[in-house]
Amino acid sequence: MDGIAAALGDAARWRLVELLAERPRSVGELAELTGLRQPQTTKHLQTLARAGLVTVFPLGQRRVYALEAEPLTAFAGRLAELIKQTEAHQSERDVVARYRAAVEEETAAADRDRWADGRAFGFERVLPAPREVVWRHWTDPELLASWWVPPSLTLTTCLLEPRPGGRAALAYRDAEGEYHSEGWVRVAEEPGRLAFDLAITGPASFTGHYDVELTPIPGGTRLRLGLRITATTIEAAPAIAGIETGWTQVLDRLTEVLEQRKV
Repeated sequence: MDGIAAALGDAARWRLVELLAERPRSVGELAELTGLRQPQTTKHLQTLARAGLVTVFPLGQRRVYALEAEPLTAFAGRLAELIKQTEAHQSERDVVARYRAAVEEETAAADRDRWADGRAFGFERVLPAPREVVWRHWTDPELLASWWVPPSLTLTTCLLEPRPGGRAALAYRDAEGEYHSEGWVRVAEEPGRLAFDLAITGPASFTGHYDVELTPIPGGTRLRLGLRITATTIEAAPAIAGIETGWTQVLDRLTEVLEQRKV
């Protein structure tokens, strides 16, 4: 596929393929139709031949080239697979588009430090596991690390010590940098309530005050997560814009992890 894609990625070679799709043609005829010099035409045809797209037939003093349908069919099949895969993940593209719009909106609003102080968010999930199991997925470092990270990021630190005054820490990285949050646990009432604070370090900083409530229900647990932010800086606009999307994604991941546990 790489060789075919590279061969077709040149406008002159693409034109040669179009002409050869009509019928086999000689080098001289192709040069005349494309306006290329004959040595250039020959070089392009050799590239197409190495990719398996054309076959050359020496006919006396002439060299006639014919297009091969099989590699084009394979290439078209691969393109069809990519189209299908792209359409299947359209929702993720929509998430990026919504996040971009949110960043633009928050950046416009961030005209001073503490511009977003007091803003509150709420999230709710019905989780397919007993409350004690959900509690462990919030307080056991290994289980917490299995879900508490946005897609495409690598988790490096993940900790919520389930006791008042216990350490809270979250750190992850991607190709563009590292992100750290440090704080402490305010309330730890096993297995029903966990409250903690996390402050993002660096210029793009704010402090999140989190309150997690776990309520047993038939067949599982109802999770309610409240988040209030303070100490917001102007540079924190993109991070604040991503709160809704980020927490939606990680709670979806928690649901998936608990569902897989049942299988």
